[in-house]
Amino acid sequence: MNYYSDSSEWKYLFRNAINWDEIIPLYYPTFPTPQGFNNKEEIIEFFEQILETTGKWTGETLRARAKELDEVGCAKLNPDGSVELLEPISKTYQEAIKLDLIGTSLDERYGGLGLPLAVMMTSFEQIARACISTSTQLGFFTSMADMIERFCDEETRMRLIPKIIKGEISGSMCLTEPDAGSDVGSLRTSAEKQADGSYLLNGTKCFITNAGGGFGFILARIKGAPDGLSGISLFLAEEKLNGKQNYRVSKIEEKMGMHGSMTCEVVYDNTIAHLVGEEHEGFKIMLHLMNEARISVGLQSIGGIEASLERAREYAEVRKQFGKPIAELPLFKRNIEDWEAEQDAFRAFMVDTISSFDIFQKLDLKQRHHGELSETESKQLKRHHDITRARTPLVKYTGAELYCTLSVKAIQAFGGYGYMKEYDVERIHRDCFGALLYEGTSQIQALMAMKDYIKKIMKNPARYVQSMMAAHPIGTLGEKNEFKKTYLNLQYDFQKNIAGLILNCFNPGTGLLEKLTHLNDYFNKEYWQDQEKLERVMTHAETLCQALSMIEILKVLGKQAARDSSRKPLFDHYLKIVKPRLTAIYQDWEIRS
Repeated sequence: MNYYSDSSEWKYLFRNAINWDEIIPLYYPTFPTPQGFNNKEEIIEFFEQILETTGKWTGETLRARAKELDEVGCAKLNPDGSVELLEPISKTYQEAIKLDLIGTSLDERYGGLGLPLAVMMTSFEQIARACISTSTQLGFFTSMADMIERFCDEETRMRLIPKIIKGEISGSMCLTEPDAGSDVGSLRTSAEKQADGSYLLNGTKCFITNAGGGFGFILARIKGAPDGLSGISLFLAEEKLNGKQNYRVSKIEEKMGMHGSMTCEVVYDNTIAHLVGEEHEGFKIMLHLMNEARISVGLQSIGGIEASLERAREYAEVRKQFGKPIAELPLFKRNIEDWEAEQDAFRAFMVDTISSFDIFQKLDLKQRHHGELSETESKQLKRHHDITRARTPLVKYTGAELYCTLSVKAIQAFGGYGYMKEYDVERIHRDCFGALLYEGTSQIQALMAMKDYIKKIMKNPARYVQSMMAAHPIGTLGEKNEFKKTYLNLQYDFQKNIAGLILNCFNPGTGLLEKLTHLNDYFNKEYWQDQEKLERVMTHAETLCQALSMIEILKVLGKQAARDSSRKPLFDHYLKIVKPRLTAIYQDWEIRS
């Protein structure tokens, strides 16, 4: 099996749903390029050749190895606090190095290929489809190299990034502590500045993925710094200095799933580290990595969904009950078609998101290293930053929740066999809990989405009302684009119901007329500072996040359908699935606010 050439949907999306008209000029500003490309088509064909190669590797080798990795595990802990990779993951690393996979999106001056992030992220999804654990382990090569390139000095870049590309080291992001999970501001790991400008770290981190990779980005509080997030700084520490452990892994966790990825407890005992960026800006810098990681979780999730439904359909087409394959039984046929429509819709949303993320990342890096952007580039950066910011919690929340739901459905498709280790679906389902929990739980993503949305209203309430009225069904009667018209009507319903939710939460127990007398208050920013009222709205964060995701997905599907009529059935099918869900959400807001 080849996860690219055998997938008509991925081939379509890669060619047609990624904004190559904006991306390619950022990477290849003139033709012919130094690499010998004469036009955009040649470049895309080259990218597809890479994805066919990785698609074959992931669809055959990694898929076949996933069960062994799950059974054997990733690494073992040595007495000195170092870790030793076990054979299955070690083989995978060596193969990835030969394929130049680690350096796909890293700059050529470090030994990378310098390709767009969209190429690397598509291959990352292929890896996740084969094995979620493997994608997690390999992801901590490229994401850590990007952090070094973006935020560290030139000496550190030139010293460490080539080692990462060669597979000699990888890294970890070290935030969580035993008493500081989602509440990062309460962390206790301390940092004390030394005469030579380095820092000594002391403390413990838990649930750290890939902590034995070779180095870590660590959040800590410099002694005397303010409490909370504003007093946190970011440090880079290498695992070994002068051949000795600079920090030690004290435990490799035994997890329910994702056995092929190492999750560790790490102890810092006078660990020598160096400040990244400025003091007290650590959380702000780490947010960049967290946001990239959350988008990566969305890609992992679509990989897990594809793996689940691929196996469910294969089984359903050969398993006979009542004289015919269960795939032909009316109820099962409807169910699996709905599951696949949700898969295809989320995949399209995910690809559209990584397209904007690629543009944002490339321009952000250029601005950090060169300082100035052209007027056109500045507008591009803002537009795609805003899209990325709005989409990040949505793809993480929706992807993780959908992966969990559809992997359960896949098990049910197998009946009792799905509960047995003989079949892959039980492993694929066990692995889904990583996506639900790491990089911020679903509830954290929902709160983040609500916070951003409410902040958008607070920033300019009048504009929000204007946008709602512009989407009113009366105002869209003359709209010729049926997909845009449908989207605008859905957007109007959403905004109208959000307004009702806020009215009810800010003025509970009062009648409609009394609520309406407070309308002018909504144009006063101070009105939005009432914490008790905001907390009432926050209880609806998950349903708001769900509704936002469904509407954004329909927006993406509608744009595709307007350009290509072959995409219309997916738009129509997804709309039929989610319309009743949106209605139920709005009823919940009305009844429970």
